[in-house]
Amino acid sequence: MTERRGVTVKTGNQASAGELLELVRSGRATTRGALQRATGLSRATVGQRLDRLFRAGWLREGAGGPVDSPLGGRPSIALEFDDEHAVVLAADLDTRHGRAAVLTLTGEILAEHAGPLVIDDGPEAVLGELGRWFAELVGKSGRPADAVCGIGLAVPGPVDSDTGRVVQPPIMPGWDGYDIRGRLGRAFAEHAGTGAGTAGVPVLVDNDANLMAYGEQRAGYPDCSAFALVKVSTGIGAGMVVGGTVYRGVDGGAGDIGHIRVGADALCRCGSYGCLAAVASGGAVARRLAESGVPAASGSDVRELLAAGHPEATALAREAGRRVGDVLATVVTLLNPGVLMIAGDLAGTPFLTGVRELLYQRALPRSTAHLAVVTSRLGERAGLVGAGALVVEHLYAPERAEERLAALGV
Repeated sequence: MTERRGVTVKTGNQASAGELLELVRSGRATTRGALQRATGLSRATVGQRLDRLFRAGWLREGAGGPVDSPLGGRPSIALEFDDEHAVVLAADLDTRHGRAAVLTLTGEILAEHAGPLVIDDGPEAVLGELGRWFAELVGKSGRPADAVCGIGLAVPGPVDSDTGRVVQPPIMPGWDGYDIRGRLGRAFAEHAGTGAGTAGVPVLVDNDANLMAYGEQRAGYPDCSAFALVKVSTGIGAGMVVGGTVYRGVDGGAGDIGHIRVGADALCRCGSYGCLAAVASGGAVARRLAESGVPAASGSDVRELLAAGHPEATALAREAGRRVGDVLATVVTLLNPGVLMIAGDLAGTPFLTGVRELLYQRALPRSTAHLAVVTSRLGERAGLVGAGALVVEHLYAPERAEERLAALGV
């Protein structure tokens, strides 16, 4: 067997067409000869299973490669995953705005839109509007609605990945237990004008920090076996990618560090006192600025003030960074990541400076000896890239690929 991103690929006589596809997508075996050697299948069997993938439009032949045999002969033909046969939709929701895109199967953004989308308006309204965005973006991308093979959605709350429903989200009133998958699928179908044709498109939902971490790790740090991302915006959350797979905990609650108690007496939106998010999030900094007469209502407002070099915002961001760094010293000791990425509205120099001050002061040198503390590479697109990748990895995983090939009749 071989493994990639937490997916086990069978070899030998049990290797299926889906598993051959996984070997090609991973780059482990990209010619017919290499697939024979990797799986132990005969040339005829490899050919039969590849034929199913060609008929589905999932594989294509690329340029000729080096000759496989030392005895010479014709150059081998490279096999490539065909990323043009379908597209995915992805969206990333924050508390007051959203971002959506159409992406290729390899993560290239074909069309994108960002705008106001208030999470407090509730799932019915927000997901209905998101369905409209998706339909318009598909039109702008030049692809038909039936080319959409899946939808990925990042939300600012804990998600049960089995059901796609948020679980007791502190900053998403009215969303607890709501059928996000069903509503978003119907909304896209309604606005795309395709009725039931696209209502059955699979919808995957995950926490925003998880998907940001997944996107960033895959795009910039694919060899990092323990990767952590902390998003500091209106709230605070962390995403962790361990062994190439998002670590979610038993029911999606892993990484909710914004509700670790830090000994303060500030009231948090979750109803408790002393949570980290109540004193160190973008929302908390905005409240302190507003109390001193500086117009600020959210983390995005703080981000604009920081970009303008506002002195009070800078000082408060550094203080918030120190509070978060104190908590992250424990996180780093527990997880021992190779990369700790700071993202979100406050992810600038003042906040990062504060994080480093307390992190390196409180954590043991052993925990930070091989740690890189960095800021986001993908910026506001990280959640989109991660959501798109989540959909693709789900749909083209070996077992699911086999189911889809059978449904296509190939």
